[in-house]
Amino acid sequence: MAEKIRVMIPEKEVDEKIEELGKKISEDYAGQEVHLICILKGSVFFVCELAKRITVPVTIDFMQVSSYGAETKSSGVVRLSKDLDEPLQDKNVIIVEDIIDSGRTLNHLVKLLGQRHPKTMAICTLLDKPSRRVVDVEVKYTGFRIPDEFVVGYGLDYDQRYRNLPYIGVIEFID
Repeated sequence: MAEKIRVMIPEKEVDEKIEELGKKISEDYAGQEVHLICILKGSVFFVCELAKRITVPVTIDFMQVSSYGAETKSSGVVRLSKDLDEPLQDKNVIIVEDIIDSGRTLNHLVKLLGQRHPKTMAICTLLDKPSRRVVDVEVKYTGFRIPDEFVVGYGLDYDQRYRNLPYIGVIEFID
């Protein structure tokens, strides 16, 4: 089965929104340092651009979790395949996600990371699909709320492809 990609959010709009998020985070944490936790692999494009736009001191660490595999829907099983390298105690932690869908992954991460005693913890996501939520999570910084369509680009993939698109697109399958 072949795919085609329809642009949902153009590159310019994505860049403008990331600039806005970076400004808001900088204002909220003025005079402090923030520790960004990039959820691999999808969030790496977003966290790099976001970090460049935050004006307070920033540190970054990486975690890899998955609930998709090669599917277009979450399996519901959260698997941790790379843990953090640095402790979180007394840090202002911002979990950076590419997309929030069911909320299961983030719910799991918030509980796990909360046990590591950060000073504060917030969630920042580029995309949010509230219609798919099965577990409530409190998101402090949201780029775009989108409808229930399978999206790719800007780090988001379908079976490891399309991450490098500079925009958010909708994948459409053709026979």
